[in-house]
Amino acid sequence: MKTYKITVNGTAYDVVVEEVASDGAVSAPVSTAAPVVPAKAPAPAKKAVAPAGGAGSIKVVAPMPGKILSLKVAAGASVKKGQVVAILEAMKMENEIVAPEDGVIASIDTSEGASVEAGDVLATMN
Repeated sequence: MKTYKITVNGTAYDVVVEEVASDGAVSAPVSTAAPVVPAKAPAPAKKAVAPAGGAGSIKVVAPMPGKILSLKVAAGASVKKGQVVAILEAMKMENEIVAPEDGVIASIDTSEGASVEAGDVLATMN
C-alpha cells in the first residue's frame, strides 16, 4: 500500500492506495476522508508591514511537485485567507496555491520558473 497526501480546495486528505496483485486481482483503494487540519496559533494584529527576507511563522507549501508559473504577491503584501499566492503547474494543470489564513507575506522563498517538490516552502506569512 502507498499513502499519498492530496489537497482538494485547500483541504488536505491522506489517501491510502493498494497496489494491484501480480495475478491481476485488484483491491479497492482505501481512503481516510478526515481532513488534515494544521494546528495554528491566532495571528497577532499588526500595523507595520513585515520586511522582505524575514521568515514568517506560517508556511505556504507546495502540495505537489511542479513548476511555479507565477507569483501573485510580494513580500510585505497583506493577504486574506484563500487569496492566491502562486500558480503551480503540475501534470499540465494550473493549480492555485492560496494563503491558509489572513496575514502579511513575510518572505517569498521561490521564483517564477522554479521547479518545486511537494512540501517545499513557497512563502512564509505572519
